[in-house]
Amino acid sequence: MDEHKQTTHQHQLINLLFDDGLQNALPRIAEILMNAAMLLEREKHIGAAPYQRGTERNGYANGFKPRNFQTGIGALELSVPQVRESDSPFRTLLLEKGSRSDRALKSAIATMYVEGVSTRRLTRIMEQMCGFEVSSGQVSNLNKQLDSEFAKWRTRPLPGISSLTLDATYYKVRIDGVVRDCATLIAHGIRRDDGKRMILGVSCALSEAEVHWRGFLAGLKERGIGIPDLVTSDAHSGLKAALKASLNGTPWQRCQFHLQQNAQEYVTKQHLKGKVASDIKVIFNADDRAHAEERLKDFVKTYGESQPRLAAWAEENLPEGFAVFAFPEAHRKRLRTSNACENVNGQIKKRTRVVGLFPSEESLLRLVTGVLIEISETWETGKTYLTPS
Repeated sequence: MDEHKQTTHQHQLINLLFDDGLQNALPRIAEILMNAAMLLEREKHIGAAPYQRGTERNGYANGFKPRNFQTGIGALELSVPQVRESDSPFRTLLLEKGSRSDRALKSAIATMYVEGVSTRRLTRIMEQMCGFEVSSGQVSNLNKQLDSEFAKWRTRPLPGISSLTLDATYYKVRIDGVVRDCATLIAHGIRRDDGKRMILGVSCALSEAEVHWRGFLAGLKERGIGIPDLVTSDAHSGLKAALKASLNGTPWQRCQFHLQQNAQEYVTKQHLKGKVASDIKVIFNADDRAHAEERLKDFVKTYGESQPRLAAWAEENLPEGFAVFAFPEAHRKRLRTSNACENVNGQIKKRTRVVGLFPSEESLLRLVTGVLIEISETWETGKTYLTPS
């Protein structure tokens, strides 16, 4: 890849990560980068690494001074390194650059999201920020700091959840030189105390099998979600078995939107597809479960002869979308599908298109986590999604 293509690719990453709505989630990451860059400046000024002895050093590290610093990403709470017993005053040039350092800062964050274990490009960007040579080892430590911050978010304690929604999607990842599909599991829930939504967790693995789902659900329980009143999802392979093992006391609501889609596979005549969709919608919009069951019987009778496979499938599968009838009518529209998770996946895919193929599972998890932090912050600081009953 030539330099022009690299630059274009980098600008695409920046636009997707910043212009598309991640700004609220980035200040902490920017603080890590800025603080690390200032430590490198102090190290260069002193002429010695931390705890390194030397007769020609120019002063000693003397703690830090807090400073609020405004950037294009937002206000940063920085820890400015101090120096004592130096022949010349230590002054970080990074802060003096002001807005001119924003582009390099954004480039560094965008690169940290998607580069995985590679540090070459990020090393060049950090050198632009600092104005001097930076080692790949120093930059590798920055990636570890970012991963540590994201890991804290993924394992943070959770509040009690009244409703849990689960979904999975796949991304291309290179594993040992082979392109593989990596399953990304995402959970979001509605808080029991105030009815606001939040992203609960994310997990990436090469399989969507029961063991992956079971471990993911066990982690959510350990972090404090309690026993939800409802779990909504599609009928993912392995998920139903994992739910029986982990949340057996919680009713399962199969996503009505996906049921509608699945039904179309059993309609053999094109001119009937619209009518079938409309008839299923009538079932799901019933006043209560009893009426829904009666309408389902009528549906099976109507299509029993002309579409026998559809009728048999509907009789067996549509009742899995009826659990929501146990809830107040005002709540049902927001509980009966996993569309919120689908929307979240859409936002993630919008930002991963430019990446195409991820170099590692770690780089995929890093980017997805960054997007989810922003989405969750928007939800948690926004309006109540479901008024607690």
